[in-house]
Amino acid sequence: MSADTRAASAAPGPAGGPPSAGDVRRGLLLGLVGVAIFAMTFPMTRLAVGDAAHPQLSPEFVTAARAALAGLLSVLYLRFVGAARPAREHLKPLAICALGTVVGFPLCIAIALREVESTHAAVVSGVIPLGTAIVGALSFGQRPSRGFWLCALGGCGLVLAFALQAGGGRLVAADAWLLLAVLSTSFGYVGGARVAAVLPAQQVICWVVAGSLPLTLPLTLWWWPSGPVGAAAWGGLLYVSLFSMWLGFFAWYRGLALGGLVRVSQVQLLQPFLALLFAVPVLGEPLKPVTVGFALAVLAVVFIGRRMPVGQPRAR
Repeated sequence: MSADTRAASAAPGPAGGPPSAGDVRRGLLLGLVGVAIFAMTFPMTRLAVGDAAHPQLSPEFVTAARAALAGLLSVLYLRFVGAARPAREHLKPLAICALGTVVGFPLCIAIALREVESTHAAVVSGVIPLGTAIVGALSFGQRPSRGFWLCALGGCGLVLAFALQAGGGRLVAADAWLLLAVLSTSFGYVGGARVAAVLPAQQVICWVVAGSLPLTLPLTLWWWPSGPVGAAAWGGLLYVSLFSMWLGFFAWYRGLALGGLVRVSQVQLLQPFLALLFAVPVLGEPLKPVTVGFALAVLAVVFIGRRMPVGQPRAR
């Protein structure tokens, strides 16, 4: 791609203009760290909620508890660093981020993973980069090319084909929850990235989960499990609370702010494969050739889509 095309394909950098080459490299590295942390979310959530035959913690409790624990830690962190309250113009994108990353994505995947394996969810999540890039490009007023949209449709088609194959020719409810998770996290990432361009990235997720405490803390107590729960389920909850819901975003949002949302979001194409690999030792799930094949096909479409030009906003 030309320099102009590469600059157009990125969200505004930290200083308001296109990111420098150094910022892009640092952004991609931080994005990779975040993706590795997030890749463990599927197997760890599966540990936390269990399967339909051996349920553990409820999806509702896992959703509320992971955000509540991260929120309490965030309050301590924000007080420790003396962070100023977000400006009024940041409240809307922070609320969008909360709806996507605190409520939508965690709840949808927790419900889905009661019914399908972690490896199944990993393949469907492969279209998250395209979803994030689409929402980000439109949000920043950019104009994706026709090739980009064709790749987006191709990625969605592959995910639907995989879901049909895995479901014996029919879609199951878990697939709808997974697609809702993709949509939720795409909007959530974009909302957080807007604020991360002007606030320290680690403060963005802290304000998101801390601001959600009036909702998540009471719901955690309300949905607290009444029956016995295995240690592995509590371990899974601890991981998604501390890493997936909190520390992973420190690296992720800083990466998006440095390297540009549309560009760095494509690092997520590695997430399905990392999730597939993690599911084998953590859950003992088999790595089926057809699953790997669909994951590779989704990767190819996302990779091609990453190279499609994204035009600059029209001058007004």
